[in-house]
Amino acid sequence: MKLQRKNRRAIALGALAVSGALALTACGSDDTGTASNGGASSAAAGNIKCDDASGQLLADGSSAQKNAIDAWVAQFTAACKDVQINYKGGGSGAGVTAFTQGQVAFAGSDSALKPDEVTASKKICSGGQGVNLPMVGGPIAVGYNVSGVDNLVLDASTIAKIFDSKITNWNDPAIKKLNPDAKLPDLKIQAFHRSDESGTTDNFTKYLIATAKKDFPYEGGKAWQAKGGQSAPQSSGVAQQVKQTNGAIGYFELSYVKDNIKAAKLDTGASAPVEANIANATKAIAAAKRVGTGSDYALQLDYNTKVEGAYPMVLVTYEIVCDKGNKSATLPGTKAFLTYIASEDGQKILTENDYAPMPEEIITEVRKTISNLS
Repeated sequence: MKLQRKNRRAIALGALAVSGALALTACGSDDTGTASNGGASSAAAGNIKCDDASGQLLADGSSAQKNAIDAWVAQFTAACKDVQINYKGGGSGAGVTAFTQGQVAFAGSDSALKPDEVTASKKICSGGQGVNLPMVGGPIAVGYNVSGVDNLVLDASTIAKIFDSKITNWNDPAIKKLNPDAKLPDLKIQAFHRSDESGTTDNFTKYLIATAKKDFPYEGGKAWQAKGGQSAPQSSGVAQQVKQTNGAIGYFELSYVKDNIKAAKLDTGASAPVEANIANATKAIAAAKRVGTGSDYALQLDYNTKVEGAYPMVLVTYEIVCDKGNKSATLPGTKAFLTYIASEDGQKILTENDYAPMPEEIITEVRKTISNLS
């Protein structure tokens, strides 16, 4: 059931007060280009420090945070008119590759850098390495389009079987058991997954592996591994296929749950199925543990939580940047932009665009790391 914008915003603001919580919603656009300056708040723009930044910043990565980046860019470039920022939301895998090849100033990824990717980053971060800076978070929705079915409930095992082609019809007994009052049609399930390497896929499969390993016997990662199904690029592509196909199901960020798409509730083992929204995702990631060291703030999420009202299918989007050895031509702009998006004003932009901000104890440390980038 989709929350109205006013209610979502109120929930997101309340989520900021949850100690230790991260939260996240997502979105995506696959367009390449500099965001418009239109609609920037003069008050927010007045607090942005440009620090003599100029020129063009190229970046790529997570499509989940693309709408947040666009909103940030609109504010930032309204204040810093000598800077252009081109963020291509080509997916987390594309972003990390571009970063480790020295093609972008920073990248967005819904998965922290792997050890081999950190090693690769040292070749382009002279005297330093790529670090993970958590900036945005939110729930991954299991979105579906089935005429006449409005309040679908699924559990991890059933989701795993659907996306591994073991459950292929909407009136399957496993789905009926979870939805005894629903009028489930005799209709083939059309399951859609990402065709590109994706942090959303990585986190979605991490959830299935952690909670239904028997039914999802794969290693996981950014590339899709399960059998069957159909594919589409980026979250927007998967959502578009679900939107236009009766009987379809897919996974993507919460912002895509609109028009003909509804989000399934999760049966986590708690007393009641859990809705995919910002507040419930915040509860699930409240127990996230920091596993990064030094300047790195990679987090470990608990996908097995059964806390009442906690929605555990979540992700955190990181900005990935060199802690040392940034290119002199792009360092001022990169540092100014990251300083802004981690600031109080920058984090408020998230709540205004149906995302949730990082908790104060995390973002405070992230700000320190940004201030020391060189």
